[in-house]
Amino acid sequence: MKFETPIQQACYEKIQPWLNDLYENVYSPPYDMPVFVLPLGSATATVEVLPWGNTEAIISTWSYVVTGAEITQDLMRFLLKQNSELQFGVFSIDDDGDIRFHTTLVGSTCDRDELQTSVSSVLQTADKYDDAIVESWGGERALDRSL
Repeated sequence: MKFETPIQQACYEKIQPWLNDLYENVYSPPYDMPVFVLPLGSATATVEVLPWGNTEAIISTWSYVVTGAEITQDLMRFLLKQNSELQFGVFSIDDDGDIRFHTTLVGSTCDRDELQTSVSSVLQTADKYDDAIVESWGGERALDRSL
């Protein structure tokens, strides 16, 4: 495993047992990055531990909700409206036009309950909204992409 800073490594080692205790089917992809992947229903969450400067790490949890949707003003309005109503996390669109849902936590202050809230929020929100988005704007859910 490659870490850019000792703080990033410490954060990764702190959350690894929590994720394994909290979720079934947690796996680390075969590449050399501090990442965990967790499936739930039609969604998959990625938990990345990233350096934030030299003195902190962040825990970025995200999920592809839909890829290949038609990006219209109506869809953008829908996603912004949902962002204003959600209690935790936000929708975004990446450079490839894929719709993602994500949260970010400060690594040094994160505790087990906060991590669980973050990961569960991402998984449940992606699983909840993927079907509605595909039905209205097309594209594929995370589960459909991996088949």
